[in-house]
Amino acid sequence: MEEFEIVEHVPDKSGNGFLVAAIDFKGPKYVRALASEEPKAYTSIRVDGDKVFYGTKEIGKVIERKDSNLVKVSTKYDIKYTGGYSLDGKTVYLDEHFPKVLKVEGKDISTEESIGLHHELPEKWMSDIGYEYPHAHQIATGIEKKYVEFQGVTWKGYCSEVDKNLRLVYRNKLEKSPPTLDLAPYLYCRDQEALKEIRESK
Repeated sequence: MEEFEIVEHVPDKSGNGFLVAAIDFKGPKYVRALASEEPKAYTSIRVDGDKVFYGTKEIGKVIERKDSNLVKVSTKYDIKYTGGYSLDGKTVYLDEHFPKVLKVEGKDISTEESIGLHHELPEKWMSDIGYEYPHAHQIATGIEKKYVEFQGVTWKGYCSEVDKNLRLVYRNKLEKSPPTLDLAPYLYCRDQEALKEIRESK
């Protein structure tokens, strides 16, 4: 069985139970399920095929599933704020100038994994089910943190290395942005300067 941490549960509009969104940070993988009862937030569900279990009790079925194995990471573009994603969610972007590997506390951490697949992708998944950018970003940061710590380094040490390189990337003027970049984060933040730069570099 696969285990997923619950990040959302809301009453289904049809009145037939609860919609539950959950993420396995190791993949990462995402499922959305229709459950007959309300689980507690930040606990876990287990999935066997399409069947969903809360504890030992079967409570519903998977209605949507997403897997990072079906998503590609592109490092061919300039990305404002370092990471982003395509409108269709099939590609995540990492700025071409950002290191693909960070040395953190003696270990190599892949930023395509940590920032690309374990932050940008979960952020897109949550945005696609209606979360506003700050909440989607908060959940994604939690997934990234779990992944990094699972690799055996501290979050503080990792963030220190990321921040050093972010400052270098932020200085660069965009020259080529992806034509299908999802602009939702920039629109939410009303960053007109970034939007102008992105549109001029496509």
